[in-house]
Amino acid sequence: MQTLNQDIKTREFKRFYLLFGEEEFLKQSYKKRLREAIAGDDTMNYNYFEGKGMDVRELISLANTMPFFSERRLILVEDSGFFKAASDELVEAMADIPDTTCMVFVESAVDKRNRLYKKVKELGYAAELKKQDASQLARWAAGILARNGRKITAATMELFLEKTGDDMETISSELEKLISYTMGREVVTAEDVEAVTTVQVSNKIFEMVNAIVTGKTRAAMDLYEDLLTLKEPPMRILFLIARQFNQLFLTKELLDSGADRAAIASKLKVPPFVAGKLMPQARSFTREQIAGCVEACVEAEEAVKTGRLGDRMAVELMIMRKY
Repeated sequence: MQTLNQDIKTREFKRFYLLFGEEEFLKQSYKKRLREAIAGDDTMNYNYFEGKGMDVRELISLANTMPFFSERRLILVEDSGFFKAASDELVEAMADIPDTTCMVFVESAVDKRNRLYKKVKELGYAAELKKQDASQLARWAAGILARNGRKITAATMELFLEKTGDDMETISSELEKLISYTMGREVVTAEDVEAVTTVQVSNKIFEMVNAIVTGKTRAAMDLYEDLLTLKEPPMRILFLIARQFNQLFLTKELLDSGADRAAIASKLKVPPFVAGKLMPQARSFTREQIAGCVEACVEAEEAVKTGRLGDRMAVELMIMRKY
């Protein structure tokens, strides 16, 4: 990301950029920033292509066309599929594309062995925009608050991220609410976070898992109904519950081997604050309880797939089962 920020700041652009990775918010953010920096409001020297099956020869022809009364022509290509199955014609043409053209590829699927990927790395810059860890998210969120005249303690920031999860789009939206709610004040408090921050699905799943294993069936069913009201499909809810139980099982094993929070977060590939929530929950259940819950999730999924039960009923029966 440092290279992207530097190029945008100095306005010294490479001919080719590839934006890819699992953090959709960053991909869309840098796509927008590159477009504004390179083309601005110029529509005459801006071309956009989206989806598979685009005309490669038209793309190459445009790339070789000099800009009209402008320094650069910008060609934005999104979800082309070229980085899974490369176009040999495009790869061969890239070396001769003039410096007055800038091509930005924004892709969901990228194979790093792909010829086009290697060519972009050779002639331009490939930015893999990954999910950010807890410290990166905290710095980013604190920066947004600071630019809006707000301060926040580390403890309050951790509470905020516990509620929002690690999705940057969600965090951005919740920060807007928090900034509006604290208008006229400088410090964001834990009470502010509790008052306006929407609890995400992952938090409800965490609470539901706790209720399921401790036999609080009514509470678990209420949470299930809340998620259904939020238009979450039953099978996605089942998947999230199963994932949570699997994480608890692994956390239990890691705790038994003496692992600390940082080691557990690294092994499970989750932010440290998530590992911090998993650890006490894992300690409060036996290995047999967690294994029984994992098995129940598998059985519920099998019942739906074989047509023995509807998806909603299968999840309800899994929740009401005694563990």
